[in-house]
Amino acid sequence: MQSTTVRSVRHMPVMPVIGAAVALAAGMLVAVAPAAHAAAGAGLPFSSVEAESATTTGTRIGPDYTQGTLASEASGRQAVRLASGQRVEFTAPWAANAVNVSYSVPDGQSGTLDVYVNGVRLARTLTVTSKYSYIDTGWIPGAKQHHFFDDARLLLGQDIQPGDKVAFESTGTQVTVDVADFEQVPAAASQPAGSVSVVAKGADPTGAGDSTQAFRDAIAAAQGGTVWIPPGDYRVTSSLNGVQNVTLQGAGSWYSVVHTSRFIDQSSSSGNAHIKDFAVLGEVTERVDSSPDNFVNGSLGPNSSVSGMWIQHMKCGMWLMGNDDNLVVENNRILDTTADGINLNGTARGVVVRDNFLRNQGDDALAMWSLYSPDTNSSFENNTISQPNLANGIAIYGGTDLSVKNNLISDTNALGSGIAISNQKFLDPFSPLSGTITVDGNTLVRTGAMNPNWNHPMGALRVDSYDSAINATVHITNTTITDSPYSAFEFVSGGGHGYAVRNVDVTGATVRNTGTVVVQAEAQGAAAFKNVSAAQVGAAGIYNCPYPANSGSFTLTDGGGNSGWNSTWSDCSTWPQPGQGNPDPDPNRNLAKGRPAGATGSQDVYTPGKAVDGDAGSYWESTNNAFPQSWTVDLGSAYAVRRLVLKLPPSSAWGARTQTITVLGSTDGSNYSTVVGAQGYRFDPATGNTATVAVPSGSDLRYLRLTVSANTGWPAGQFSEVEAYQTS
Repeated sequence: MQSTTVRSVRHMPVMPVIGAAVALAAGMLVAVAPAAHAAAGAGLPFSSVEAESATTTGTRIGPDYTQGTLASEASGRQAVRLASGQRVEFTAPWAANAVNVSYSVPDGQSGTLDVYVNGVRLARTLTVTSKYSYIDTGWIPGAKQHHFFDDARLLLGQDIQPGDKVAFESTGTQVTVDVADFEQVPAAASQPAGSVSVVAKGADPTGAGDSTQAFRDAIAAAQGGTVWIPPGDYRVTSSLNGVQNVTLQGAGSWYSVVHTSRFIDQSSSSGNAHIKDFAVLGEVTERVDSSPDNFVNGSLGPNSSVSGMWIQHMKCGMWLMGNDDNLVVENNRILDTTADGINLNGTARGVVVRDNFLRNQGDDALAMWSLYSPDTNSSFENNTISQPNLANGIAIYGGTDLSVKNNLISDTNALGSGIAISNQKFLDPFSPLSGTITVDGNTLVRTGAMNPNWNHPMGALRVDSYDSAINATVHITNTTITDSPYSAFEFVSGGGHGYAVRNVDVTGATVRNTGTVVVQAEAQGAAAFKNVSAAQVGAAGIYNCPYPANSGSFTLTDGGGNSGWNSTWSDCSTWPQPGQGNPDPDPNRNLAKGRPAGATGSQDVYTPGKAVDGDAGSYWESTNNAFPQSWTVDLGSAYAVRRLVLKLPPSSAWGARTQTITVLGSTDGSNYSTVVGAQGYRFDPATGNTATVAVPSGSDLRYLRLTVSANTGWPAGQFSEVEAYQTS
């Protein structure tokens, strides 16, 4: 899903190229799980090797995290570019007889790669094309041309052994090779007894004839049984419906191949539909959201399943609506979709999506979107997701009692986090997050991205009160975040309204080599952290600057066992650059400017943030006729504050007055002590309408509170600016 809201907030410059470390072991992406927790990701039938770790006569490109560049969409943010006659040679990681290559060619071009095994050229070649790449979605704010890579697969016709050399050589067009998947494909399965073959109903396994009616006839004849799709290529020219109480089974996804851009399109089903062990290859070359160009569009019905499928070149793999209770989607590959991989579009109950591999999605790879009615008791488990290039790896938009467990997500690009837990609704009626949201055991590698609509980055794992406050309980446990280009955990109200993020706990996380900060807090609310360890933090441990500035504060509760991230970014008027480090504070800097502020009460539009916005003409005014009233600012870190400058608007229209003020301070936001006792401070336009408060030495404080108990000029507390300085 994509936001159509353009949010203008604090400016952060576009991120430069980063030489971030790539999580590779012998050229293969690996997940490192926290102690005593299962490794994340799917159990895959192939082993992937990155081209940049192979031997090549071509040119390595990247790493690059800049939206719109080829390397930024590559696995590991690096790849190998081959001119005609150049090659890249992989060492086979295990026994295999097939290979799938992720590649890119320039727009409008196509060609072939010659394939060599141990120096011997094969008769078979690998076809490469730009036909399914270079997608433009101008209606999505912040989008640029994207979706540069594609996948091409080949049965080698021979077995190779671990250590064998497999090379790919360009034969005429420039080809950028990203990664090669090596697989031992088993022999084709045999026809199940009693099944109805689509060929027996007239399907053409050569792909020359239209097999649509044969598939329909076989489904009708096999009710309660199995439709058999023998090895071959079948052309289906219009979508199937009435798929219920039947199994559609192929000989394996490398053998039985259906060519169609719309396979199943039905609004309802009685269920018990089981789809397994074949490939569906589409011809979708653009994203048209009004067209149901999906493998499954609508409903399969209750107690259905999808397994062992290869789904490629569709708009969406599965866009599910209606009753899909207890659906299981497992052990599938979903590649090169122009939009979502799988979207549970409301009403999903008890759905399990597990052990799938998704690469190169043009939107969220996996999403639950609680439109019309909530998704409930459903889960995304043990999936491996690579290179979603315009949104999140996994996104939860509303819903009740949902789980995201043990997934491995890498290389998100623009507009996306690795995982997003969000109340962004897009449309109504929407069901916000409720109950318990469990986010456990996930590994995020090089996830998070610059959001061009916000002009600032999105974290690897984001909790977003976009359209309403987060009131669900959100448990984030056993998380590993590696090489995030920006922050690890982000708490934000992405719609810019300042809704609260509450009831979040983060327990047992390992953060390594994060570009900027560990915690990026931009919303009011609170989260508790326990046993969160960080190393190689780029700028500071915490960025705590809720937006809008007057929306309230964000409280981080230390549950113990945290290490490596106790520093706080000191200036909310700037964004930390990756690897920048926290700047030395200017001793003459106003510590309160732009910081989150709150109050016991406000009158009309005269809100607490007006006192730290840098504009002496705007002001906070407390609830009238209700002394005492307090105003509080979070300075972000504990500082040795020595002087306060209190201001009212300098206009002569403001008559002179005296306010009785007590200064209090706190290091935790809960326990306050008196720093300067109650005194009367004179504000007079003739002398600038300012008052200075000397703060005694030894007064280290993070939270500054001013309690006003009297005002001779108006029955309320009033400040246009509160300035805090470390200098006397």
